[in-house]
Amino acid sequence: MTAALDAAQAALAAEHAAVYGYGVVGGRIGAARRGEATAAHTAHRSRRDALVRTVRDLGGEPAASAAGYALPYAVPDAAAAVRLAAELEDRVAGVYSDLVRAADGPLRREAASALREAAVRAVRWRGSGVTFPGLAERA
Repeated sequence: MTAALDAAQAALAAEHAAVYGYGVVGGRIGAARRGEATAAHTAHRSRRDALVRTVRDLGGEPAASAAGYALPYAVPDAAAAVRLAAELEDRVAGVYSDLVRAADGPLRREAASALREAAVRAVRWRGSGVTFPGLAERA
């Protein structure tokens, strides 16, 4: 596999996990932020579907979604749901950062756009940002 295909597969796997994670967030989030969670869930589903096509275009077989995903911690209430949403966005930003590094042309621009969107959503959930979203080594 090429570096771009490997990175696209990793981004697809992260989007599968984010879609699952937002299902948990949506079940625990308060009414005031439910619309935000729904919009994020929809955005991740759209990115996931686009990545399926991208992986195929790069000559790969898209990774399937797992039946379930381990959460980093219990999500018993709305506060934990907000923390989980921010963490999901941080994780997605990280894999898109890798895709930006591995790709070029339109795929690189699309990955950069996805990275920016995830970073903005993370800030909205967390209430603060990080200096270099998606770059754990620079955070």
